[in-house]
Parts: sequence; C-alpha cells; structure tokens
Amino acid sequence: MAETHAEAGQQQASTGWPSVDQHGVDQHGVDQHSFDHFSPGETGVDQHGVDQFSVGEPGGGQADGEVGAQYGSGPETAPADRPPAGAIHHVELWVPNLDRAIVSWGWLLTALGYRMFQDWPGGRSWQSGHAYIVVEQSPARIASRHDRCRPGLNHLAFHVPNRSQVDQLTAEALLHGWQLMFSDLHPYAGGPQHYAAYLENSDGFEVELVAGYES
Repeated sequence: MAETHAEAGQQQASTGWPSVDQHGVDQHGVDQHSFDHFSPGETGVDQHGVDQFSVGEPGGGQADGEVGAQYGSGPETAPADRPPAGAIHHVELWVPNLDRAIVSWGWLLTALGYRMFQDWPGGRSWQSGHAYIVVEQSPARIASRHDRCRPGLNHLAFHVPNRSQVDQLTAEALLHGWQLMFSDLHPYAGGPQHYAAYLENSDGFEVELVAGYES
C-alpha cells in the first residue's frame, strides 16, 4: 500500500529519519540511496562528514552552548583548523554516466591537486582541503545530459597557479573528455585581464580554469 503524506510525516517524527519516495529521494531532495554505502566509524562520522550519532537529535553530539555556532549564530567556538561558517562543504554533481565522469572529472580534479576521497558503486568524490566534489550516477536522475543554460549550475571555476599551467591543462584536457569552448576568444574569453580556459565535457558540464596573477 502506498504511503500517504501524513504517514510519511509520522514516520519521520517517530524515527528521526526523513521518508523517501520510490526513487529514494526524501522531501529535502537528498538521494538516500547514496548513503547506503556509508557507515559511521568509531567517531560516528561517515564519509560525507555527517555525524551519524547526532542525526535527528537537536544539538546531538554537542556541548551546551555550541548549537548556535553550528548554524552560524552565537559565538564561534570551532578550532582554528576547521573551516569557517559559510565555507563550501561539498558539491555534488549528478551525472548520466559514472565511467565517463571518472575519466573527465577524475583526471581534472587530480591534476588540480585533489585526492580521491570516496568510492562506491554509484559514485566517487575527490577532496581538496575541507571541501570535496562528488560525481554520482543517481537512480533518481531525470535527465540524460546536463544543460548549463537551464536554471541550476552553469559552471565551476578553479584557481590555477599561472598561465603556463592553464595552457598545459587545456592541452591535456582534450585527451580526457573535455573540449575547449569559445576557442576564437581563448584565452581571453572572460575579458582582456582574465586569462582562463573554458572547457566542456561530453555530458555538458563546464569548468573554467583561471590563471593566477603573475609578477
């Protein structure tokens, strides 16, 4: 029997976990299938950085007076090595083909200094500093190709140390599923003071590689 909206709400209230639809997506748009491979370790923190011991418990896993800091209000009590409030935790990209994504995104992110962070049958991620980027072939995906001109993500832009490295990455990208955009204006498609390469992979995702200022 299909679960009603009211029953779903009762389930969440009683269990602390969100209900999901037939695709495994909860009311927040989170693909709960992607958490099947996660298991908390001794600290209770899974590969997504989520404290599973405190999920569903208001203020769980925190001492009194620390709840406000978690949500960006009240005094900041986090150690200096933790990211500041508002810093990006992760970016998740839903891709139509995981193997293609690993070829293009895996090469690019590794070349930019990211290290592989997570690996499971439906996805993979790479981390740099505190943030990581996920590519996932979700069963809840409803399109076969990313369209950067529709509402949503247009592109991701990455710092590159200098112009010569932008040129090197651009040349190598052609061997890893990327093609150069705006070739007639390259490398100043973003303006005369903006040295960058704009690349698009076969699934429609765009990245921008921006050269740092050289003395």
